[in-house]
Amino acid sequence: MAGEASEALKTEDWSGEMGERWLANLDRFEAMIAPIGDALLARAAYAQSERVLDLGCGGGATTLSIAEQVGPEGAALGLDIAPMLVERAQERAKAAGSRARFICADAATAALEEPGFDRLFSRFGSMFFEEARVAFANLHSMLRPGARIDLAIWGPPRDNAWMMELMGVVRAHVDVPPADPRAPGPFAFEDLGYLGEVLDSGGFGMVDVEAYEGQQAIGGAGTTPEEAVQFVLSSLGVGRVLADQPEAIRNGAAADMLSLFERHYQPGQGILLGCKVWLVSATA
Repeated sequence: MAGEASEALKTEDWSGEMGERWLANLDRFEAMIAPIGDALLARAAYAQSERVLDLGCGGGATTLSIAEQVGPEGAALGLDIAPMLVERAQERAKAAGSRARFICADAATAALEEPGFDRLFSRFGSMFFEEARVAFANLHSMLRPGARIDLAIWGPPRDNAWMMELMGVVRAHVDVPPADPRAPGPFAFEDLGYLGEVLDSGGFGMVDVEAYEGQQAIGGAGTTPEEAVQFVLSSLGVGRVLADQPEAIRNGAAADMLSLFERHYQPGQGILLGCKVWLVSATA
């Protein structure tokens, strides 16, 4: 095994590099996780006139959907730390004539000049806080008593073949240190016991969890193996692991990745690999 990547899996800089990567590949990112967002929206089942805070709203796709569901008497506010994504979300809302609003702020410390929200929604936006307990306590302060939260978070890596297979390819070429299972990142809440502790310390109770299992389309449905390789290398964390490696290592890993994607490619559906997500609800 050649090469070393001791810094490669550092915490994502969502207000900087990672935000720019997400923006550059926004359509593919959103297509990739849209089915999970749809499942979480169906579980949340928003009603007319509810006021909803969308945590980690990214490019605003879920916030726009929520705005439609709650209608003109309700409110949908997207909150994200990445200024470039908030700007894109605002552009989308204006183009769509949507009542959705967006604020760029760090949810862990923000003090919103808004009435307490009835609901909080987050599709993969709640796992990146440096101090999770502090952040959830702050989120609690943004909600009215009895408000419900709905979160989508990744289940254990071992149950997410899309990530395990990609990391297997990378680790065949680069030394990657084991990840801290509770460190900020996609799998910070893989342990539901730990998540329960965080929610409890933040003032949330009545936790309910539903497992979502399906096929993750790398880069979204219709993405070819060649396109998926470029997407992964240019945007996902595993691509950053390879970015500073010698050309021979990068080329070898890319070739193995292409072979992996070709094996799992379904015409019209894309590259399908298994995933597991926790759909979590709790009450403030």
